[in-house]
Amino acid sequence: APQLLHIATHGLFLEDTPRREVVGETPGDTYEVPIENPLLRAMLALEGFNTRSSGEEDGILTALEAASLNLEGTQLVVLSACETGQGDVANGEGVYGLRRAFALAGAESLMMSLWKVEDEGTQDLMVRYYENLLEGVGRSEALRQVQLEMIHSDDYAHPYYWAAFVLTGDWRSLED
Repeated sequence: APQLLHIATHGLFLEDTPRREVVGETPGDTYEVPIENPLLRAMLALEGFNTRSSGEEDGILTALEAASLNLEGTQLVVLSACETGQGDVANGEGVYGLRRAFALAGAESLMMSLWKVEDEGTQDLMVRYYENLLEGVGRSEALRQVQLEMIHSDDYAHPYYWAAFVLTGDWRSLED
């Protein structure tokens, strides 16, 4: 497993329970069933998304698929995409979505976004975040420092740019 996994792509969470068409027992008989599992409604769009041919990989990594990855030993997963921290909330259980999936897969910590993010501001945030990590700053402190820099900048002072990203899991330096 990688020590660090960075995925920059499009994130999706289907909030309303979507439905899929299922073929019935007789020809022409179809009906819709809800997709209730939130791990099937939280996903990342990868290569091939929107260009899939029948029978090929769909280019979607669902939270359910992510949970089956072997990320034991992966210190940090960064999901540089929209809405990667969203999911269904279950009382006493927490949020069911990509965060839970990557934790189940074995990742020690995960950086994710709580809403749709802007590309340029996110890129700047990520560059500074990794610079802090390379200097030995802890994972959560590295994010806090970047967010403070953005708050005091002319271009990214609005919380829309810096507040979307949160870190869960191990807060320590990657060197610890």
